[in-house]
Amino acid sequence: MKFGIRVNLGQVLQQLLQVLLVGMTIGMMRNVVPALAESEFGVPRGSFMLLVAFVVAFGFVKGAMNFVAGRLAERLGRKLVLLVGWLVALPIPPLLYFAPSWSWIVLATILLGINQGLTWSMTQTAKLDLTRADQRGLVIGLNEFSGYVGVAIAGVLTGYAASALGPREGLLWFGAAVIGFATLLAWLAVAETLPWARDEVKRHATASAQALRPRYPPGVSDQPTTREMFVLMSWRDRRMAALCQAGLVEKFVDALVWVFWPVFLHQKGISLPGIGWIVGIYGFTWGAAQLFTGKLSDRLGRHHLNSWGMWVCGAGVALMPLGSNAAWWSTSAAIAGLGMAMLYPNLSAAVADIAHPNWRASAIGIYRFWRDLGYGIGALGLGAAAALGGNIESAVWFVATAMLVSGAVLYRWGEETHPRINPAH
Repeated sequence: MKFGIRVNLGQVLQQLLQVLLVGMTIGMMRNVVPALAESEFGVPRGSFMLLVAFVVAFGFVKGAMNFVAGRLAERLGRKLVLLVGWLVALPIPPLLYFAPSWSWIVLATILLGINQGLTWSMTQTAKLDLTRADQRGLVIGLNEFSGYVGVAIAGVLTGYAASALGPREGLLWFGAAVIGFATLLAWLAVAETLPWARDEVKRHATASAQALRPRYPPGVSDQPTTREMFVLMSWRDRRMAALCQAGLVEKFVDALVWVFWPVFLHQKGISLPGIGWIVGIYGFTWGAAQLFTGKLSDRLGRHHLNSWGMWVCGAGVALMPLGSNAAWWSTSAAIAGLGMAMLYPNLSAAVADIAHPNWRASAIGIYRFWRDLGYGIGALGLGAAAALGGNIESAVWFVATAMLVSGAVLYRWGEETHPRINPAH
């Protein structure tokens, strides 16, 4: 079997299309639903904890499914897990259309969390199976570029669809088209990549593979148990723990953008399409810049891009409540998106660098468990901050401070993981 983007271009492109559709699926929930939570779905004004309930549910469910997806993918294969993820998403558009109350939105978001945990994990894992070690930053950058451009596109399109057809019917037809198309492609066009991962294990054992070895965590068995992997990733290896806590905290930003930015902008008099464009700038900047930041980390290393990305993203968040017009809010969104682009693909690439191919899918799954748990923990934290402070701005300062502190922890506990720049002795 041959490894690399060029020789596997057809399947890499299929996986990029899959993650674009995955991003569009979550993106349809990130503009219309929170902005109209009060008028369309009956959430009382100022009920911050009730408003964040759907993102809390999403975060805990998606985090758990990331953990499960990594283990299942090593036993059942990547394609089957991907297809199951899409089948779970099929009821989401009807639930949004018929929802009589906010509890139905929470239920739809639970299904969305299962879908995202299974599908997004598999698109990333499958591309890592197909590509070389020196392309990991690039391939994860491409993966996250495609996914978050999908999020941004969906936010803009659903804003227009809701204005033209009404919020419920717009979400119904948009969601049905995206999820139905993705399910058909996963079934008919996506190939199983588990054989590439197994072939990499065999090649890894040859003498030629020993010249440039990553700094794998010591003392890990060839086929580690779930408990062994969880302990390793969560606290036994300080580098992995630093990456996991950074992943968890950076999702505080995404929870803020998802729940409170649309509400904040709606209260300032911005239309649904306008909200879609401002929030979309965050997604477009994040997505497009990853084309460069992922490849840049293959040349310069991951560690400094990750640490500075946390700080730049936090600064962008802090700027949002300091202005009073669309140009300022758009600039704030772009700075936050740039910081996210610096850290997002490269935290995952750093995990992949020092995870052995025998247990790479599990390592990525556990990292993604902690990372997406950040949706739930972050949503609880920013909901509590807004409730205590009596306004959305309090939630903004909570998130900005968390990013500053987490970036410092990552800088202190982490190290460069790129095997060319910092190889094992």
